Amino acid sequence: MSSKKRYASTQGFSLLELLIVILIVSIVYFLGFDGFEIGKPKPKALTPLTLKSTITTSDFFPGQGTFMCIEKCRSCYFRSDISSAFESYPNAVNLGELEVYTLDAQDALVELEYGRYQDEKICLLMDFYPNGSSTQLILKDKTSSYFLPAYFDEPQRFASIEEAKDFWLRNTTLVSDNGAFY
Repeated sequence: MSSKKRYASTQGFSLLELLIVILIVSIVYFLGFDGFEIGKPKPKALTPLTLKSTITTSDFFPGQGTFMCIEKCRSCYFRSDISSAFESYPNAVNLGELEVYTLDAQDALVELEYGRYQDEKICLLMDFYPNGSSTQLILKDKTSSYFLPAYFDEPQRFASIEEAKDFWLRNTTLVSDNGAFY
């Protein structure tokens, strides 16, 4: 084999060919992976059933704070302590138009009125405490009622607000009876 043929068969890619390959790979990469974040699932939209778990497991939650919603629960805010300012909640909110209730000393349902923030009516105000508890509430929207427990139990959905109230009272009785043996 002549030296000319041997040299021609071992020749590599030209600079122009390498640049074209790099350009094509770059275009495919940016088109295929634009907006794709590895290892970071997007948080679910807040609903009455996922409200507590979503907030307490989010990156911005420091272990305690106050969660507040205005504009018929379409805009929500969070602050880590009483001295800090409210900051806009960064993720999607799907709470609908909520009515918020608690029980008074006679175990009657009382609708909560919170006042105003930025000249808008506050529709939800919920405190989260360092011990893992939160404000215990009953939320009501157009279709269902929801019981949000103060401690470790999961939120429950009910067909009526009376069913949610009965569940609250049963849970309160169960907790208060746990120490009866002392």
